[in-house]
This record gives sequence, structure tokens and C-alpha cells, in this order.
Amino acid sequence: MELRTRILPKMINSEVEAYLEHNDIIIVPVGTVEMHGGLPLDSETVISEAYALRMAESCDGLVLTGLPYFYAGATASGRGTVQVSVRQGIDYLGAVARSLLRQGFKRQIYISFHGPAHMTCSPMVRDFFDETGVPILYMDLSMQMMHHARDLFKSMNSFHAITVGAYQIMGRLSDVPFTTEFFHQEKQTCSPFNDLFALAYQSGSAGYCFASPKDHMSTPQIPDDAARQALADEGEALIGTLVERMDMPHIVEQMQKLEGYTNEVEDRCPWMPSAWAKRK
Repeated sequence: MELRTRILPKMINSEVEAYLEHNDIIIVPVGTVEMHGGLPLDSETVISEAYALRMAESCDGLVLTGLPYFYAGATASGRGTVQVSVRQGIDYLGAVARSLLRQGFKRQIYISFHGPAHMTCSPMVRDFFDETGVPILYMDLSMQMMHHARDLFKSMNSFHAITVGAYQIMGRLSDVPFTTEFFHQEKQTCSPFNDLFALAYQSGSAGYCFASPKDHMSTPQIPDDAARQALADEGEALIGTLVERMDMPHIVEQMQKLEGYTNEVEDRCPWMPSAWAKRK
């Protein structure tokens, strides 16, 4: 099916209904608005949206954008950071997921580049399954980067290039300001406590906040348009390669098979929460 756009809020209702006649995939980027060095506050939202768009293109899915306000974490010390509690985020994202299911999107994929997002997305995904019996998916993009792309990152500039490349993919490259004052090599002020932070996954071990704006995040020097464009081109290519390595057609096929598998298990185990919920 040829689509005018894959971003659901930009579609008209009849386009969504036509899509749902032949497919049921939606990718939901979960973002933040938070202190981010010399880059815009919605950097990690835009990264997730850019990934989502490329992922949707590779597996014939749609993208639900417009979800930037979730748990930020240690960046709450920045006055530009919008901090929503983990519990509030779970409840809100769960409401979105239930709406999408009623609309016809059975294969829902939630993604985020934000480290602490797993604390919001993973509980929602598991509770949603117990409530509905539908196995939706959470993909941690930073984990995917570590698994699939260690060989691609020649320096920290390559890591930051993804941010700039994401703004280019989303047609917002001019939102990345020229900056030279946020590049630094200093350790985070909270680094003496890294032994504690390492005891659980990504910000899940203890509560804390950054003491300095330099703690999140060092930004490469972007003095002019040429430097910004070079980073954008490098980052867009990196995102494309990473999405290709993820093999989204395989992932959405596996999701369909997983639903069949769970239906069989529910038939044998009617006391499971999901099976019990379906009988009500």
C-alpha cells in the first residue's frame, strides 16, 4: 500500500482505516523534554521519532508521534526539564496502548533512546499483556545500539551525530543550534556513586539528580552550517544502518507468531491473568 505519510497524526482518518484493512503495526516513540547540553530539550524525543520512522518504512508500519513528556530522571535539576513520575507515565502510556488496540493496532512497538524509559515502558507492556492477552513490544534503542552497532562508532562524535541526524530525518535540522560552549571532557559530578548506579539497569538503582548542566550532555562543537550538516549526514546514515541490522520485518513476524503461541498457552492455562481477562 502506498502511503502519503506514515506518521499517524499527519494522516486523515480514511487513510488510517485503509491501512488497517491490510496491516496492524504501529511504532510509538516515547520521549522526554530535558536538559541536553547544547542541543534542544526534545533531543531524545526526536531521536526516537527518527528511528520510528525508518523502522516503520522497513516493515510497513505507522508511527504515533507526540509523546515527549515522560520520566526524565536525573536531569530534573535543569529548569528546562519536564519531569513526569514513572507511575504517571505508565498509566498514560497504558491508556494510549489500550486505545490503539481498540482502533485495530495489535502489533504495537514502543521505542525510546532515553535510558530510564524502561522503567515506564516495560511495566506497561507486561501489565497490558495480562489485561488483554496481546503481546506488545518494547525496544530499548540504546541497548540495540550496544548489541548491533559497536563497530560503527569511531568516537563520541558518532554517538552525537545520531542526534543531529535524527533532526534531519524529521525535517528539523535548523532546530539544532550552532554551539561551541558545551563540549567538555569532565567526569559527571555524580561519578563517585557509579558503583551504586551499576547495581541495576540504567537509572533504576537509586534516586539522584545531576549537579551541573555539564553532566548531561557533552555536545560536539557545531560552529557553523557545514559542521552541522556533516554530523547530520553521518547520523542519518548510522540510523539507517542500525535499523537495517534490527531486521524489522523479522521482528513484526515474530510478534505475530508470539500471539499465536500465547493463545495456545492460554487455552491450556485458563487461570493465567490474560486468559481470565478474556473470559470476562
